[in-house]
Amino acid sequence: MTLCSNMSEGNVSFFARSSPEENIISDLKTPQLTRVVSPVLATPNLQTSLLGTLLPEITHLAPATSIMANFRFGEVSSLLQLNPVVLINAAPPLGALADFTGTWTGNGFNTIFRPNSPQSPTAFPNPVTAPPPPSVSDNVLELNLTSETLSFSASLGAVPNRGSVQGDATLNGVPYLQSINDITIAGQSIGIHLEPGLWMAVPSTIDPREGPTLTRMASIPHGTTIAAQGTSTTFAGKPTIAPVDMTPFPTAGGPKIRFASQTAATKTTPRIPQDLTPWITAGTITQAMLDDPNTVLRNHIAGQTITETTVITISTTPAAPVFGGGTDNIAFLLGDPAAANPNAQTTLMTATFWIETVQHTLHIPIFTPGHPPLTLETTAPAVPGQPVRRFLVSPPHAILAPRTITFMTKQIQYSQTVMLNFKGLTWPHVSVATLIPAGPGLVPPTAWN
Repeated sequence: MTLCSNMSEGNVSFFARSSPEENIISDLKTPQLTRVVSPVLATPNLQTSLLGTLLPEITHLAPATSIMANFRFGEVSSLLQLNPVVLINAAPPLGALADFTGTWTGNGFNTIFRPNSPQSPTAFPNPVTAPPPPSVSDNVLELNLTSETLSFSASLGAVPNRGSVQGDATLNGVPYLQSINDITIAGQSIGIHLEPGLWMAVPSTIDPREGPTLTRMASIPHGTTIAAQGTSTTFAGKPTIAPVDMTPFPTAGGPKIRFASQTAATKTTPRIPQDLTPWITAGTITQAMLDDPNTVLRNHIAGQTITETTVITISTTPAAPVFGGGTDNIAFLLGDPAAANPNAQTTLMTATFWIETVQHTLHIPIFTPGHPPLTLETTAPAVPGQPVRRFLVSPPHAILAPRTITFMTKQIQYSQTVMLNFKGLTWPHVSVATLIPAGPGLVPPTAWN
C-alpha cells in the first residue's frame, strides 16, 4: 500500500493504491497462470522471463488514514498562563532512522508454513502423496513472490517518556505503513500483509544502563503485536548477508525436521504453488531460495557498487545487554490461556535492515536546455525481481556530446524471521525484500560537477 499526502482543512490525508496489480510492475512477466478461489492453480500457459524490472509511478489511490497537518509530539507545559509562553521542544536526532522518509517500493520473497486443519483442509491440484498420519498434512508451505510498499510519515518530534528511577527520556520516531501483495502469478495481485507501526529512536539511559537503541512497534491483522528493540552500526562498503534457514524444529528442542515441500522439484507435496516447474524455469523461485531465502537479497546487490551500509538489527528478545520488547497474540492464536495447544502462536520476531548507499552511473545523451526533462533508468537487472531506479534528468547546461554522470542514492533491504508455534513444532516464517524510493528520482546537482 502506498501512502501519499494531501493537505486540506488542516489535515493530511494518506491514500493507498486501489489497484496494485496494474501499477506496481507493469511489465512483470512471470509464468502466466490462472488463480482460482482455492489455492488450486490451473494448468499454465508459460511465458517465462525475469521477475519485474520497472516500478512505475503510482497513480490509483484510495483514502487510507488521516493525521492533522500540524500534529507534532511535544511536552505540555506545566506553566499555565493566560498568555502562554510558546515552548520549543527540540526533537532528538533520529540516528539510523533518518533515511526512513517518503515511500519505498520493491520486490521480495516470502515463505510461511501455515496450519492445515482437517476441519478446513487446503485443496491441491495434485494429490498429496504419502501424507503422514493423520490423512491430511497438518501444514502447508506457502511461497510468495511479493511486491511491497513501505511508506514513512514525518518524524514525531520530541516524545517525552517520564522516568521514576531516572530522569525523563525524550524519544523521536517515524510512523510507517507496510503493505505486501502476492504477485506469484503475473497480472494477479493479492494482499497478504498490512502493518501499521512506529520506528522509535531511544536515547542512552542510566536506569536501565543502555546505549542508544532503536525500537520497532507493529500491529499485524492476524492478531499479533510486536515490540522489537536493537541497535545499529554503519560501515564502508557492501554488507555481508548471512544465510537464513526456514526448516522447522521441535519446540521442546531437538534436530530440525526438513519437509518434502522444501524440495523445489517435488510436485505432490502440500505446498502453494504445488508444482514449481514454471517458476524454476523462469528462475524466479529456485531451490537455492528455499534453502536460503536471503539468496534473493545477495543476488540483488551482487552487481551493485555499494559505498556504505547502515545495519539495524532488532529482536523481540534482543541479546544482552539490550533487553525489552516482546510479542502478544489474540486468544485464537494462543489456543488456550497457557498456549499449550496453539493455532499459530507468534513467539519471536527478529529482523535485519540494511540501508545501503548505492552508486549509480547514468549515460546522458545530447540535451538542449529548455527541453523537457529526460527519464533515464539504470542498467536493467540481471536477476529476477531486482528493482530498477528511474531518474528525471534536467542538465543545468547544454550537453553537446554524450557523457556519463555518477551519484549516490539509498536502498533498503531487509530479512525478517517470525517464529510460529503449532503442532509441537516451531516454524520459521521468513520474509525478505529489496526496496527503492518510489517514482522517478532527481539527479543531485553535485552529479554535474
